[in-house]
Amino acid sequence: MSVVLGLLANRVLLAAVLAWTIAQIIKVPLNYLLHREWDWSLLFAAGGMPSSHTALVTGIAIGVGLQDGFQSTTFAVAAVLAAVVIYDATGVRRHAGDHARVLNLMIDELLTGHPLAEKELKEVLGHTPREVIGGLLLGMVTAYVLLRVV
Repeated sequence: MSVVLGLLANRVLLAAVLAWTIAQIIKVPLNYLLHREWDWSLLFAAGGMPSSHTALVTGIAIGVGLQDGFQSTTFAVAAVLAAVVIYDATGVRRHAGDHARVLNLMIDELLTGHPLAEKELKEVLGHTPREVIGGLLLGMVTAYVLLRVV
């Protein structure tokens, strides 16, 4: 029980998890505004605006910086790990999504009219720079509010 209470008292962890949760929730109404359809699966989906991965790692990095100091070793570790996750979100995962899109088009062209249609590859894997900036700002604001305002 003391472990659970300790986790709930960890404001840095709460800032990161809250930033991730807000990012996931925001995806549903933003999708509605853009496409005029409610897609509740976005609550648990990767990709889209804002980047929940970026919000999560930014929330923890800024939270560590605010709590331990931006000159601390713990902030350095959190910032470097955040940079790796953000790079992955905009680089590797985004390109994997682009490849999935091309492969899906090729499969559609090859199998049109055939009953062999396979499951399509997930195309929304990574993030655009705008989606990452949205997650970055959300993570920063959430960490600041939880560690300095509340």
